Amino acid sequence: VQLQASGGGLVQAGGSLRLSCAASGRTASSYTMGWFRQGPGKEREFVAAIRWTRGASSTSYSDTVKGRFTISRDNAQNTMYLQMNSLKPEDTAVYYCAAGPYGITSVIRTNGGYDYWGQGTQVTVSS
Repeated sequence: VQLQASGGGLVQAGGSLRLSCAASGRTASSYTMGWFRQGPGKEREFVAAIRWTRGASSTSYSDTVKGRFTISRDNAQNTMYLQMNSLKPEDTAVYYCAAGPYGITSVIRTNGGYDYWGQGTQVTVSS
């Protein structure tokens, strides 16, 4: 599975961006997909995840982005999105997309819950 993240850029505080993650290769539409980010001098942290459970999607968000970010996926296009609104300077980070076959909430909120990672896309929010 190969993942390609895109859509990052420079935006003013309060603005919006939409990130995309295109999946290719031996993909599985049932895989959980997630977004993580790594800010300057920080460890990589969980942002959001989307998974399939009994034919329906469910999502999970970190408390720091809940209500501002929305994760979604288009299985027909093998693409996942992260709509980011009301951006803050503390959202500045390299954003990574990831995919894996796990579905337990406590697992998919961790770096170890994914087998495949994209290369990252830079998001910079100016104050």
